[in-house]
Amino acid sequence: MNTGYWPRLWIRMLQHKYMYLLALPGVLYFVLFKFAPMWGLLIAFKDYNPFGGFWGSPWVGAKHFNELFTDNAFYMMLRNTFAINLIGLLFMFPVPIILALMLNEVRHEVFKRLNQSIVYLPHFLSWVVVASMTFFILSTDVGIVNKLITGSGHESVAFLSNPNFFWGLITAQSMWKEAGWGTIIFLAAMAGVDPQRYEAAVVDGANRWHQIWHITLPAIRPTIIILLILRLGHMADVGFEQVLLMQNPLVLSVSEVFDTYAYTHGILKGQISAGVTVGMFKGVVGLVLVLASNYVVKKLGHEGIY
Repeated sequence: MNTGYWPRLWIRMLQHKYMYLLALPGVLYFVLFKFAPMWGLLIAFKDYNPFGGFWGSPWVGAKHFNELFTDNAFYMMLRNTFAINLIGLLFMFPVPIILALMLNEVRHEVFKRLNQSIVYLPHFLSWVVVASMTFFILSTDVGIVNKLITGSGHESVAFLSNPNFFWGLITAQSMWKEAGWGTIIFLAAMAGVDPQRYEAAVVDGANRWHQIWHITLPAIRPTIIILLILRLGHMADVGFEQVLLMQNPLVLSVSEVFDTYAYTHGILKGQISAGVTVGMFKGVVGLVLVLASNYVVKKLGHEGIY
């Protein structure tokens, strides 16, 4: 090992000390809240008892993983989790891109900023508020939509208790709440495009659609790819609060996901090891999907996340 490596490293750190100080809060956050708690994953291999503590709880090996994989609800949860995420990937992921392209084409600055503020606003609402609004709009007894349906002489529709509507309803809620906030990164990427490229395109006779297709989209392609890879890493995650608030016994067959399972078994039933097992399984699935998608993207000639 080169003995001069560490002295050179310290010299570089002293030269750029303010940059390292700027990065220090972020580094501490990941160390304290991401890396340090990872020792707790060992609970998945123990029959954890709060009274016995971590060291007093017996090792059980892969017992909890076997119970999870052999549980009758496992494949149902796997189907529901991936179905909700795939629908969100197909319909939710492109929406911020399209919305950002539309906002980028607005030339009146005041009107543009007003629209940006309007589409950003739902992001700051809690899922409790969103679920309450959904109930107020779609419920069978007090819902505005059903009042209009019954007022026109038709029978009310059970939007909230019909399993056929649940996945679409969850996706629609996410789109309304997060689509505007998701445009921020894409708008920032579009702001970095050289205006001279658009001017040259106009000289060559390109219209607005040609400029979007041949200049704007290729410019933000690396951002789209990186966000897509990161999104695939959360394919085993579903918004816990959102699903829990929209869940009811009539839609349990399509709404039970790994997050609600971990809550039910880990918190309500006190089976902490079972909850940790689910979290570890989700983490491994996310890691595999990120590595696989990044490998495919680099094989296709694009730049991945590492």
